[in-house]
Amino acid sequence: MSGKKIRALIVDDSAAMRQLLTHILSSDPEIEIVGTASDPFIAREKIVALSPDVITLDVEMPRMDGLTFLEKLMRGRPTPVVMVSSLTQAGCDVTLRALELGAIDYFAKPTFDTLNGVSDGADLIIEKVKAAARARVLPKTAPARPIAAAPSALSGAAAYQLTNRIIAIGASTGGTEAIREVLSQLPANSPGIVMVLHMPPGFTASYAKRLDSLCNIRVKEAENGDRVLPGHALLAPGSFHMSLLKSGAEYSVRVAEGPPVNRHRPSVDVLFDSCAALAGRNVNAAILTGMGDDGARGLRRMRDAGAYTVAQDEATCVVFGMPKEAIAQGGVQDVLPLQCIAERLLTHK
Repeated sequence: MSGKKIRALIVDDSAAMRQLLTHILSSDPEIEIVGTASDPFIAREKIVALSPDVITLDVEMPRMDGLTFLEKLMRGRPTPVVMVSSLTQAGCDVTLRALELGAIDYFAKPTFDTLNGVSDGADLIIEKVKAAARARVLPKTAPARPIAAAPSALSGAAAYQLTNRIIAIGASTGGTEAIREVLSQLPANSPGIVMVLHMPPGFTASYAKRLDSLCNIRVKEAENGDRVLPGHALLAPGSFHMSLLKSGAEYSVRVAEGPPVNRHRPSVDVLFDSCAALAGRNVNAAILTGMGDDGARGLRRMRDAGAYTVAQDEATCVVFGMPKEAIAQGGVQDVLPLQCIAERLLTHK
């Protein structure tokens, strides 16, 4: 898409929101607003007539809600979509469902504070829309078959090894579905898992609950002091960094505030750096789809410390940014399709 402007269509029933988003997105010279629509029926006509590269889509609209429209769009004319989300519990749940249906990303509804430069939200909205326009809209696939559980009657040495192994995962754009794909394949007695996904507060709790309902392992939003246990996955909470702690043979996590790292909090690098320092060769780590370079340096440090490292391949990534940077920095041992990563994380020794 180099040399061409990104053609964006704004779909929102609020005239004020359409005007605000038009102003924000038009401020970037690489984006052209080709149209706006106040409901999905008007949007459908404009999509056919204008062939936008990316669509921003509100959820609550007259005549047809955003989720129904998104589902129909992904079946009939797959197009990169960024959801406009409210930061409420209902907004979190609806946004997560939209990501399952094929939306690339989401951002919180902007306010006039955003327009007036009181927050840095405008830059984030522009960045997400530009990344989505270049992202890969992936076809929905059948869930991968779960991997058989490890033998239940483990010897003392094998049980100790399982307890002390850790799986570490980092992801961003497209990561909600990528992490679900990996975790849903893992058996109930898999090694303990620590994860960072770039998400705001509230979303991580809802997402962890959703994963917990879909997977054989237990999944929760991490709290300070939580132990890393076999068959359990801990997700860093939005706006908090998560790092690994070690006491004797046991691992736990520290959840704390702090300045953003690579512009993110939580940051994948914060988690990966702590894994490199404290767990070394006991870690199997994966970097999945995402925008930017967060996690690339930490993955290299883990590989240097003896950890096994794998990156999701370009063909199955929504956005190949984070894996590409990790590969470029020499932190990746294997590059695999998403559907193969769970088994490699589970079985590599």
